[in-house]
Parts: sequence; structure tokens; C-alpha cells
Amino acid sequence: MLAAGRAGEHALLVAPTGAGKTLSGFLPTLVELIERPHGGLHTLYVSPLKALAVDVQRNLMTPIEQMGLNISVEARSGDTPSDRKARQRANPPHILLTTPESLSLLLSYPDSFGMFATLKTVVIDEVHAFATGKRGDLLALGLARLQRIAPGLRRVALSATVADPDGYRAWLAPDGDIDAVRLVVGEKGAEPDIAILLPEGRVPWSGHSGRYAAPQVMAEIETHGTTIVFCNTRSLAELIFQDLWKENRLALPIGIHHGSLAKEARRKVEGAMADGRLRALVATASLDLGVDWGNVDCVIQMGAPKGSSRMLQRIGRANHRLDEPSEAVLVPGNRFEYLEARAALDAVEAGELDPDIFRSGALDVLAQHIMGVACAAPFAAADLLGEIRAALPYSALSEETFERVLQFIADGGYALRAYDRFKRLTKDADGVWRVSHPRFIAQHRLNAGIIVDAVTLDVRFRNGRRLGTVEEYFASTLSVGDTFFFAGLSLEVERVDIADLWVRATTRPARIPTYVGTRMALSTNLAQRVRGFLHDRAEWHRFPDDVRDWLEVQDRRSALPAPDQLLVETFEREGRHYLVAYSFEGWNAHQSLGMLITRRMEALGLKPIGFVSNDYALAVYGLEPIDDPAALFSPDILEHEFVEWVQGSALLKRAFREVAVIGGLVERQHPGRRKSGKQVTFSTDLIYDVLRRYEPTHLLLQAAWDDARARMTDVGRLADLLDRAAGTMLHVRLDRISPLAVPVLVLIGRESVAQGSADDALLTEAEALATEAMQLD
Repeated sequence: MLAAGRAGEHALLVAPTGAGKTLSGFLPTLVELIERPHGGLHTLYVSPLKALAVDVQRNLMTPIEQMGLNISVEARSGDTPSDRKARQRANPPHILLTTPESLSLLLSYPDSFGMFATLKTVVIDEVHAFATGKRGDLLALGLARLQRIAPGLRRVALSATVADPDGYRAWLAPDGDIDAVRLVVGEKGAEPDIAILLPEGRVPWSGHSGRYAAPQVMAEIETHGTTIVFCNTRSLAELIFQDLWKENRLALPIGIHHGSLAKEARRKVEGAMADGRLRALVATASLDLGVDWGNVDCVIQMGAPKGSSRMLQRIGRANHRLDEPSEAVLVPGNRFEYLEARAALDAVEAGELDPDIFRSGALDVLAQHIMGVACAAPFAAADLLGEIRAALPYSALSEETFERVLQFIADGGYALRAYDRFKRLTKDADGVWRVSHPRFIAQHRLNAGIIVDAVTLDVRFRNGRRLGTVEEYFASTLSVGDTFFFAGLSLEVERVDIADLWVRATTRPARIPTYVGTRMALSTNLAQRVRGFLHDRAEWHRFPDDVRDWLEVQDRRSALPAPDQLLVETFEREGRHYLVAYSFEGWNAHQSLGMLITRRMEALGLKPIGFVSNDYALAVYGLEPIDDPAALFSPDILEHEFVEWVQGSALLKRAFREVAVIGGLVERQHPGRRKSGKQVTFSTDLIYDVLRRYEPTHLLLQAAWDDARARMTDVGRLADLLDRAAGTMLHVRLDRISPLAVPVLVLIGRESVAQGSADDALLTEAEALATEAMQLD
């Protein structure tokens, strides 16, 4: 990295956690500042998390102070006091640590030209965490702007796990010139020591939480110094925390950490972990990145990992030393998850990572960036278009689309141009674009940002102390006197206001909050490996006896599909007709497919009752037999039922709310007051209805469609599945349920229950179904 710095080359560093990536990123800067003292801002460090910037500041200041260097380092985020923000723009430090959103805001000020003129290096940490999403779009546009202000600027990116280094090199490079970026690969280090925890007894038929293993997980915690217990959802984290606390006979200090907890609560737990005061921390993806706690010596993953890259990222949180293996334990929730856990271990051993999917830049993000550029100074359209195309996500942006985005910012679009509140830009006689009124500049800076939170209520004690947030959807299901687990406590609802949920602590049994966000989908490479396990009997000796029996009886009673086949089973049970498809495309895609197939069944007179799904299979059921499954899986379902369903569902409205906020059409806050989530939703719903009626081709409706299709429904995987369904379908008619169908069918009637909270009932029902399925007569 020093060699790349001295040569003035852009660089991508890929190295495992604990290899010293962050210091390698900063070392060329420290050397330059020692050899050639510099006035003004020298290096900008961009991280995906505010907490990461604070962590890095602490770790960076130590060597600077120990070497007695006269180098100033500061952090800047949404939490930074306004007086310090103003001072940083006028008199910046040598090294500024920030996030993509804060950088975008800095670029919206006229003094940004002077502030960044001295900039020599940008260091982007954990680049894999945002390069392929909207935050990456915003950062790519920011880099293009910085390169125009400081043409000699050097770009550096750091990451632990990427499958496609060349994709990231192209994303990082000015104009996508991959050859301009040197790839630096760090030493691999010791192979991780990963075990699959098998329950005392048998691998369960159903469930996806691994809750059955709480006593064994607690035993692992007791025998290690410090353990992080990762859960795939916030609901499960709360549940597992309670389960572990019941098993915690030694009263060891255990904490909980997830994104809905108050910042103060998270910081307190992070501090306790850094000081070595906790024996275990139950956490979600809120701790996937940039946590440098050297005393963590074990990571436990509850439920299946869903992807090999994510699993490696989490395992890397254990043991920040290259010469010793990181220790990890996987706790599969059911038999399919056992196969997935085994697939993940094999993928890690083979060095196979999840694919990185780069996409074209989002238009709502582009609109926000253009408005920010205009706030800093008037611009000529042709110059700005050239600058924007230097960012890889927008390299193919057409002049026509660019003009549409400009026009949208200028008047809101055809259906909204009668309203002055949408006229944010004006074009001068000489063709230069400028902001129409100073109030739009203040509005932009107050509302800029890519992360649009779900509508939430604050959870508070009577004394006003804030514990964190729950989503409005969950709060609407609560009444005074109801209890729920949150922040590791059992809480009783005292009253519900528009913005607050007032609670008190209780010892009564409680339920778990539910969150609307999409679940992590099973990655395509793990899905392919699981398909391989089903087909390749030579692999079965590696599995526990009960998993092997499960597959052998399935083979005798029905079929096991080849990796390229779609197995579809149909059978009758208790007066209902069932279809189970083993497509392995992940829960999100299966949920969408279930909606579409039941709509088509309705049209065909098959009288559907409902559907259930997991990551591996989809089951639909109705009152009439399904003799021709192929008719339900035809690709035209995406042209007809999919379009109708999305337009009629809340899905598109939710996507529109996000793009309207990001694109600047609707403000989240005005000077001095913030709109409630309900007010924002009401505003966007009104505009959405107007545009759907009078301007269905509006830029933001197009952007909402793109979001709804890609992010919320995994429609790409769905399309691939439907394209190959007709040619690869293996239809087996059965006289009763098959062993493979038990894990998905047991979910019927349970989908509306909070995740994990019905596990005992599930286990009882699963055993009854399993007994029927495993009979060989």
C-alpha cells in the first residue's frame, strides 16, 4: 500500500479481518504528512457506519500520539455538533472521517471548493458494504465531484470479503478505468475453525431460530472468554437473549445489540465489550462491520448463515490475529438449514464467496446529488453530465434521462408543475442552472440522505428515558397492558401516542417485536450447493443419521431433484390439495411467487386457500386438485399477475415513499420541526395517487418500480426460476405428504405468529407430520 501511495496509484486492498487493513489504508497518508507537512485537508476517510469512524479515530490517534506527530484527526457525521461542523469547513483537520451522506452534504456548500482543493487521498473502508447499493451510488457521484475539484486525488478502498475484485476496481476508478487501480491482496492467515452444533438428540424438522440449542450455546459462552452470538433478525436477537438469560446459571454478563436500540444503549454495550466486561453479546448485522474487539474468541451463528461472504465477515469478528484460527459455531434451525450450514462450510473451505451484483445507478439518488451540486454553485448541464458519467454506476446515463432528472428537479414533472414548492431549479438565459430560492438549499441540507427509516415510534419509560424504536406496524398491534421484549427487558405498555410508546418494566411473559424488513435471502451459491447435496448420495455419509434417513425416505417415497431440476410434488391431505415446489430461491422470491401463483390459481378456478414458504420451498394449497403445475409456473406470470399485484399492493407505495424522500420531492423535516412518519407517508401517498392517475411515466414512479422489482421481491431470481421451470420440472404425484415437504408445511397457520415464539407448538405439529411422511408402507 505504501508502494501504491508513493507511485500515486489508486488501490483496492483485499485482506482478512485482523490483517491491519485500516492502518495500511492510512499509512501512506501518515508518511506523506511526515515527509511533506500539509496545510488543510489531506485525507478523507469514508465508512458505512458512524460508529466505525469513531472507532477508527480512536485507533488512529494512538499511533499518531505515540509517534508525537502534529497531525489532526476528526470525525464528522449527523451526530457532530453544528459549531464543530462549521469550523471543520473553514479550518479542516488533516484527516477527516465521515460517511457517504455527510460527504454529500459537505459538497453542497459553496466553500467545498476551497475545503477539498488540497485533498490528496480518499480512503473508503468496508467498500463491499455499500458499493453495490444506493449509498454506493451517492458515494460514486461524490468521488466524481471530488476528482473535479482536486484532479490529482488518489482513491483507496479496503475490504475483507469480495468475490469480484475487478468489479470493485472498476467502481473505484475514475471513468471505470480498471487498469488505473492496483489490486493489493493481503496474506490469507489461519483457516477458521468452524463447527456445526448438533442438538442433543436430533436435528429439528422445522423452525429457523436454533432456539432448541440455548443450553449448548450457553455452555459455549461459559467456556470462552468473550462470544458474539449473531442472529439474522432483530426479533430473533431479542428472543435468543431471553433464552440465554434463562440458561445463564452463572449470571454471566450478557448484552444485546441491534439497529433499533437507542444510540446510547448501543454505545454503552460497545464500551463494555471493548473493556472486556461482557462475556457474550447477542447481535444482528449491526455488528457485521468494523468491530475491533481483540478479546472476542468465539462467534456463534444462530440459524443458517444465508451466504458464505456474510459468514466469513461474522467469523472475522473473532480473534483479530492472523496466525491463530477464528473459532465459530453454526446452529442450524432445521434439516434444510443443516444442509445449508454444511454448504457454507464447504464454500468457505473452497474460497467461494457470494457474488457481488453491480447495477446501474438509481435515479432518485442522482436527483439528490444534482440538487446538492446546485446548492454549492450554479452549473452548466453539459459539464455536469460529463462529471456524472465519470462515476461507474452512471457511465451509461443517456442525455435524455439526464434531462428528465433535471426537469423533475426544476418543476416536479408534468403533473406537479403547477405547484411552486416543486420548482427547485431555474435555467438562466445563458443556459446555466441555479437554485430557484434560498429556502430550497436549507430544505435540501435538512433532508439529504439515502437511508429512509421505516415509520417508527420511540419506546420510552415514564421518566422520558428512550430505549430505542419499534416499527409503527408492530406498535399498531399493541394495547395498554400488553407486554413485549425489547432491549433485553420485558416491558408493559402504559400508553401509545403518535410518536411514543410509553412502557414500564415487568416480569410478565412477553412477545417479541416484529420488523417488516425483507429477510436475508439464501445466496445463489449456497442454494446450488444444497441442491448438489440432495442429488449426490456420495455426500450423505457426512450428515447426521436423522438427516440421512430423511433424504433416503424422500428418495424412496418421492424423488430427489438433480441440481438443474425443479421438483414439484402434489398430494391431498385432509380435504385440501397441496403443491410443493423445491426451488431454493430464498424466502423473498418465494413470497412473491406464492402471491402470483395463488392469483393464477384463482383465475383457473382452483380455489386457492393460501401459501407458505421458506428459503428452500414454496407450498400452495386449495380446494381443487392441481393436475398441471406447469401452467402455474409460466414466465408470462411476471407480465400479468406480477404487474397487477405490485400496482395493487402497498409494495409500490412503500418504494415510492423512499424514492420521493431521497429524490427530494417530500421533506422529512422543516427548519425547527420534523414530520412524523405518518405525515410523510400521507404526503407521499397523495402524490403517488396523483402521478399514477395523471403521469404514470413520471421519473419517480419508474424509480419506485425499479426498487420494488429488484430489492423487495428478488424478481431477478424469480424470473430465472420461471424461465427454466417448464423445461426442468419434475412433477411427482403422491398419496400423502413427503419427508421434504414437512419443514414448509408445518408453517401453515404460523406465518402471522411472531418469529420463533411458536417454536414449541411447531415442534409438536412437525413430529406428527414427520411420522406420516416417514412411513414407508
